[in-house]
Amino acid sequence: MGFRSFAVSRLPAALSGLSGLRATPEPTEAEAASFDALVHRLSYLPKADIKRIREAYKFADEAHLGQFRASGEPYITHPIAVAGICAEWRLDAQAIMAALMHDAMEDCGVTKTELIERFEAPTAELVDGLTKLDKLQFSTKEESQAESFRKMLLAMARDVRVILIKLADRLHNMRTMEAMAAHKRRRIARETLDIYAPIAHRLGLNQIYRELQDLSFQHNNPWRHAALDKAITKARGNRRDLVSRIERDVLKAFEHSTHKVEIHGREKTLYSIYKKMKDKHLSFAQVSDIFGFRIVVDDLPQCYLSLGVLHQLYKPQPGRFKDYIAIPKPNGYQSLHTTLVSPLGTPVEFQIRTEAMHMVAEKGVAAHWLYKNAGNNQSAQSAQQMGSRWLQSLIDIQDETRDANEFLEHVKIDLFPDAVYVFTPKSKIMALPKGATPVDFAYAIHSDVGDHCVAAQINGEPVPLRTELRSGDVIEIVTAAGARPNPAWLSFVRTGRARSKIRHFLKNLEQEESRDLGEKMLSQALRAEGLALPSLNDEEAHDAQLWQQLARWAGNRHVDELLVEIGLGRKIASIVAKKLARMLAEQGQRPDAVMLSMGRFAADDAPAQGQVTLDGSEGASVRLASCCRPIPGDEIKGYLGRGEGLLVHTAECAVGRRLFQRDSEHWIAVSWSEELTRPFEAAVSILLNNGKGVLAQVAAAVSSAEADITHIVMNDESQQRETAEMNLLLSVRDRLHLADVLRTLKRSPVVLRVWRVKP
Repeated sequence: MGFRSFAVSRLPAALSGLSGLRATPEPTEAEAASFDALVHRLSYLPKADIKRIREAYKFADEAHLGQFRASGEPYITHPIAVAGICAEWRLDAQAIMAALMHDAMEDCGVTKTELIERFEAPTAELVDGLTKLDKLQFSTKEESQAESFRKMLLAMARDVRVILIKLADRLHNMRTMEAMAAHKRRRIARETLDIYAPIAHRLGLNQIYRELQDLSFQHNNPWRHAALDKAITKARGNRRDLVSRIERDVLKAFEHSTHKVEIHGREKTLYSIYKKMKDKHLSFAQVSDIFGFRIVVDDLPQCYLSLGVLHQLYKPQPGRFKDYIAIPKPNGYQSLHTTLVSPLGTPVEFQIRTEAMHMVAEKGVAAHWLYKNAGNNQSAQSAQQMGSRWLQSLIDIQDETRDANEFLEHVKIDLFPDAVYVFTPKSKIMALPKGATPVDFAYAIHSDVGDHCVAAQINGEPVPLRTELRSGDVIEIVTAAGARPNPAWLSFVRTGRARSKIRHFLKNLEQEESRDLGEKMLSQALRAEGLALPSLNDEEAHDAQLWQQLARWAGNRHVDELLVEIGLGRKIASIVAKKLARMLAEQGQRPDAVMLSMGRFAADDAPAQGQVTLDGSEGASVRLASCCRPIPGDEIKGYLGRGEGLLVHTAECAVGRRLFQRDSEHWIAVSWSEELTRPFEAAVSILLNNGKGVLAQVAAAVSSAEADITHIVMNDESQQRETAEMNLLLSVRDRLHLADVLRTLKRSPVVLRVWRVKP
């Protein structure tokens, strides 16, 4: 929830360290263009580092000499302001130098080599990373935005200081956009709200997150911002007495306690009020929690003691207490939240935290440098891990997702987390997005657990895998060695990690199946030339060289890629086989007469490609057409669609015949294996006498014929007629088995007519 400070009441100073967190007053225009505007913020750095930063300032000042901003100010005022924001986070000297020179490469023609010579490689790498980010133009085209966003995240992953400096750059630009054209302001504000503000939030930079949201709101919706600001100012005056009374009551309550506290009044930001009004369809008068209070104490036990003091002072609202200390938010945020009923009956939220928690809550991942300077190593590591966990998860998704739009889809899910907190059977707490399922939980534990997940239990009870998790649930995943991800999971998983892992597995599986099919088709096409397929074993150096030459001829990087393309229909097996036959002939191999005659005889129906045998074990690379649903015993033909794998139709299928007339070159002969590995689905329609129990009688007849019903459809209008039509999908072994099922159904007294559906 976004708040801004509007009042500070202080008991004996316990939190002097917080003064380093508060924003330093902005310099005057005259000071802003000089190094003096920055140097007083760098007191935390050694003199040697300040000297190096001064050199970077002189370099940037010379590079930007004669350049001015849209407002008319010297351009150097912008890098100084960005460096000043970074200094508030106490970033190291390299980051401050990079902030001063972040526009030098792009705007002034300075090269990376020159920066390395002058300021060493680490600083030059930071400036280079920022330059690449500045070149990214977020357009309305989704593909361009997705690719740009992916590049930005890779730069972040290499060094988190890149995105911190970029956020500081964006913050100062947002503060100083008044001189720009209105349409440019709206475009930049929209981009900031969609991309940069969520990244700041995900990295725990809540102070920057709130300010970016408010500035975006101001530039994107200026009239609404002005109206809401006026309403807030008026409400602030009306509620001044209530705020003062609550402050006095809280101060008095803590006078009798032994521990020291600091009390801050907080006001909800304009954007968060606007968003609440918009999401919940409220008027401004209906938004009751406009202000709240923050209690800052010395150590963790005092947080809970302070909570007791507040609950004795005012009555808490049931269900409005949240313990983010025991269970931190995914970005590392920790506080106790409780909502109390004020003397006038309005709800007032209190947040209770320690100084260290406050530092992380406001500065997020940037608190690492604040802690480092304070000498708190344990907290520094915690703050550093806070951002690195999310960045590492993005790298994992990037490794498995090469499509930019798909990557952006995954990351957007993780950018807007509304977390639920669940437990493993060993009581480990895990945070997942709201709406997450046991499959998301399984992949959050480990990708192998997700890949082999078959069932789940929540609080000891078996549940479907699409069940939404709730905070406090204890989840147990049941796995099986032979299990693998189901494509249907993509319709309900919520985390980017789970979605990318499932898609990655299915893509790899499809590639493997397509490769096997391609090898099979090429082998049979080469048989028609009277030759046997050379060994694909890498240990056979002679054959390996032959395959490499063939792959290069086909325009592929390696033989596996060539076989996949044959299996997907992007390459014609007979053409590749003829080329391979010529290459073998050049090496002295001659067609075998017996094999040649057998190949030609077998290929009479399919002179182009040879024949593929189906046994039901084929995966995603071979599909049975849904229009005619072929089953063993049907005469079949295969259509090798471009990039779609092999699609099998019955020989009498009208859809298949039309497709054959348009594209006869991509048809190959296929046949059924003598040994089948699974049953197949056949579509059947039944005309029957309508009445009670007809469905049960039909099901009993199908079962007696040793078949199964996999899907059933019956029109709603059938309930009002004497006869009804029912459409079934039956699981049968072959055509003879289907004929047996149809005979059994015909003998049923309720069935008038039954037939197999054909297109």
